[in-house]
Amino acid sequence: MISERRHAILNLIIEHYLRTGEPIGSKTICQLLPYPVSSATVRNEMAYLSQLGFLEQRHTSGGRVPCKASYRYYVDSLMEEVPVSNYDAQQISETLSVNAGDPERLLTDASRLLSEYSHCASFCCMPEDPYDCIQGIDLIPAGNSKAMLVMLTVGSKIKSSLINMPCPIDDEFRAMFYGVINRFFIGAQLSDINTALIQSAVGFAGGRIFDLLPVLTSLCSLCEEASQSKLTLEGETNLLSHTELGSDVYRLLSFLTEKQQLIQPIKEFTDGSTPRALFIGDENPLYEMKNTTTAIGKYTYGNNQKAAIGIVGSMRIDYKTILPKINYIMDTVDILLSKGGSV
Repeated sequence: MISERRHAILNLIIEHYLRTGEPIGSKTICQLLPYPVSSATVRNEMAYLSQLGFLEQRHTSGGRVPCKASYRYYVDSLMEEVPVSNYDAQQISETLSVNAGDPERLLTDASRLLSEYSHCASFCCMPEDPYDCIQGIDLIPAGNSKAMLVMLTVGSKIKSSLINMPCPIDDEFRAMFYGVINRFFIGAQLSDINTALIQSAVGFAGGRIFDLLPVLTSLCSLCEEASQSKLTLEGETNLLSHTELGSDVYRLLSFLTEKQQLIQPIKEFTDGSTPRALFIGDENPLYEMKNTTTAIGKYTYGNNQKAAIGIVGSMRIDYKTILPKINYIMDTVDILLSKGGSV
């Protein structure tokens, strides 16, 4: 059983190590405890906590440091969260409100904030949705024989491309363009937009087939881009300052760079029932991340679209300060997505 005194000693050891990365000895603990206790008693309590798997002694004459299991116990039973300041709350809300109406950009902004406030690497993932369809397409003149092709999907993805137009966008071209778009593309699944469909569509362009072809070719590329899983990383270089990772940081950075290895476990998480999770050490499902702390939150929005954001850092992060900020960012994103962009 962990008594109140053992709680206090374990909390001091963990918070000292999180702050300094150094072990702490019994004499120092005696000075920090709010009541008198002998060094021998503290050493006995530390030995007991070591037997429980919470502490380890790396050197015979050295102090104790936390084991992986102690971080989970700290987060669940010892940690006193530091509330998010009014200033940080306002900054987070203002930043996320800028692109609140565009889920993809909103989630990307949130990932950037997670990296900034946690000093960890962060990620934003939008898994592939095989049922996403085209909701609308527009062609906007941009001057100098150029036009902007803009596509909106049912899953709230917005994609655009600048095209060199071989002809003016006059009334005749507009009528032909929107006729083809409405006939072949509106309501079509992104995965069904391919070269064969493009060839069928340009057949209805009559003598203006070569005027329409660049637009439809660009549209095909936009559909391919929107249909694929997307994973973006922010703040990877923050991990270089996580000294606990040691030389493993380079292997971790290499692993994170291979984004495809992360997409499948994130997709499995978004398909599950757990809205948020904190994986510490061996709790991480991926072997390459067994020495990290990973926080992840998932979202379902629009037409059952799914996404996830989160952070990856060492196990020696400032949990009591960072976790409340992570939760505040994730809560704000949840509110904006559920209300369609308005706080």
